[in-house]
Amino acid sequence: MPETSIIIRTFNEQKHLPNLFKALARQSRRDFETIVVDSGSFDKTREIAEEHADRLIRINSHDFTYGFSLNTGIREARGKIIVMMSAHTIPCGEGWLENLIAPFSRDDTAMTYGKQLGMPCSKFSEVEDLRRFFGDQPVIESPSRFAVNNANSAIRRELWEQYPFDEKLPGLEDIDWARYWMARDRQVRYVPEAGLYHIHEESWRQIRTRFYREAVARRHMGLEKRRNLPARLWAEARDTIADMGRAFAPGGNPAAERLSWDQRLREIVYYRISKNAGLLRGSLSAHPLETREEQEQVLFDRSTGAVVIHGPGKAELEDVEVPEVKPGDALIRVCHVAICATDLEIFNGTLGYYKNGMASYPIVPGHEFSGRIAAVGQNVNGFGEDDPVVVECIQSCGACAECRSGNFIGCAERTELGVFRRDGAYANYVVVPARFVHKVPGDMDLRRAALAEPAAVVLKGLRRLEPALAAMGNGVGNGKLRCAVIGAGPLGRLCALILAHRGYPVTAFDRNPKRRALFDGTGVSTSDNLEELSRFSAIVEVTGDPEVLSKALHQSPANACLLLLGLPYGPREFSFEAIAAYDKMVAGSVGSTAEDFEDALKLLPQLPLDAYFQCPMPLRDFARGWEVSQTGDVLKVILDAEPDRP
Repeated sequence: MPETSIIIRTFNEQKHLPNLFKALARQSRRDFETIVVDSGSFDKTREIAEEHADRLIRINSHDFTYGFSLNTGIREARGKIIVMMSAHTIPCGEGWLENLIAPFSRDDTAMTYGKQLGMPCSKFSEVEDLRRFFGDQPVIESPSRFAVNNANSAIRRELWEQYPFDEKLPGLEDIDWARYWMARDRQVRYVPEAGLYHIHEESWRQIRTRFYREAVARRHMGLEKRRNLPARLWAEARDTIADMGRAFAPGGNPAAERLSWDQRLREIVYYRISKNAGLLRGSLSAHPLETREEQEQVLFDRSTGAVVIHGPGKAELEDVEVPEVKPGDALIRVCHVAICATDLEIFNGTLGYYKNGMASYPIVPGHEFSGRIAAVGQNVNGFGEDDPVVVECIQSCGACAECRSGNFIGCAERTELGVFRRDGAYANYVVVPARFVHKVPGDMDLRRAALAEPAAVVLKGLRRLEPALAAMGNGVGNGKLRCAVIGAGPLGRLCALILAHRGYPVTAFDRNPKRRALFDGTGVSTSDNLEELSRFSAIVEVTGDPEVLSKALHQSPANACLLLLGLPYGPREFSFEAIAAYDKMVAGSVGSTAEDFEDALKLLPQLPLDAYFQCPMPLRDFARGWEVSQTGDVLKVILDAEPDRP
């Protein structure tokens, strides 16, 4: 039976939770258990908690309040002392726990709380506020103070059993509990030796939301009245002036490490404006946080990073809201997304969909990607949390006449992931209909799996050639059928490798000697002379260049079959006599099907693909990745939204 139970509330805390558990493992006092209460995380929080915590308790996010979460965890706790801490905190030293619970040797102690310190990532003014609230001297809490905070506190379980935390409050349940027992002659003690770092990396919107929620809670408890606002705002004005003075002599403020003096001044102003905007809204709104929908918007920050293209030449990595997971949907945590020429065409405004009005901005690009299941909606079967997956790009309605006939590309309601009508995978999370999701074999590297989409595109195109190849005797081993692939970029290289894997003699044409050199040792021949096309009966054109296409049509021999995988082909005068008079066949192909994705996942492990993985970059460097992709110096840039674990 442990003496102490540590309750940690979590929602998407994968970034900081491992460091918290490392700090707990270093505590000199070892007689404790850890209980994580998770309210619907869709990152790796639960996985981390299952590995390190003694117990993981899951609650529905729709049921969450701070008080409910704590009460749920305490009911499962075995300790006589209950310690509560934020998941984004790190105890300062090995004696944190020992110091925090030491005052419980006194029978009159109901609650303790420790010092909170900022970090370089903290807002400058927030560090100053923490310094004002949490000094260096022990204090017995009084109604004039109320600095108690459950990010770093402890209570007696026997007293909690008599008065649990208020589950209706949108925050400050710690102050409410402390007030209750202080009114009954129990003491709440501040223990400065029990310090921890409280890591807040909030946007200005998140800061406004936090102080709005706290102002509403203070109103519910009768601590915040409109007549008190002038005094509160005057105190904020004084603190603002004091902070500005500290901007020039920051002392030990760690936020000063990342800011110049003028940046400190600017951040002080933004912070105080955001804080007071939240305070005023919470104090003056007529009916704040009365609906569950509004409560969830305030209690849960579902923002995530995503690259958003707002128009030609306008793209930024910004915070966006994670879309709601509806019945039939899957929420996928993106691991790797490969840069495709289509992404650049969207950014440049040259993609046909954006010229003819079929697509519109803003859009999150990215359709060649791999990831892991974070959550699924109702009625979704066959997928488990953390399953590795890839997703089809073209997503049709499945119900119209075109879809029923198998012509998915003809569906008027179709979306294309990261291209039009559906945001793509240049993001930490993406939501897609689960029927377009394919499970990746567990032993496949997820960078390799990110190539499933272009491989599927190639396989669908080659299926269009199968009748012609069969009519030519299939060519394998008969010495008559030679295959040419024009364009040795990412898609063309895949096409050449797949044809070679099937046993066809293949020559890849490209003007770039670096890309031709990448075929060394693969069994694929190379050339930069399109005049040689007269020797090839099957030609795959991948460049999308109209001049190259014209040469392929005229230089190819009689009875040749040509597959067009390149886009976009610009307008050009042309006579069909070059096709009809020489029995040539021309087929176009775009996109892929579920069948092609399944075949691609089986095929990818058998292909020599190392050349695709030589230029990884973090998602935040997407702009540099786009620049590098256009140089021709690398075959493929793969952006890591979240590096896959070994």
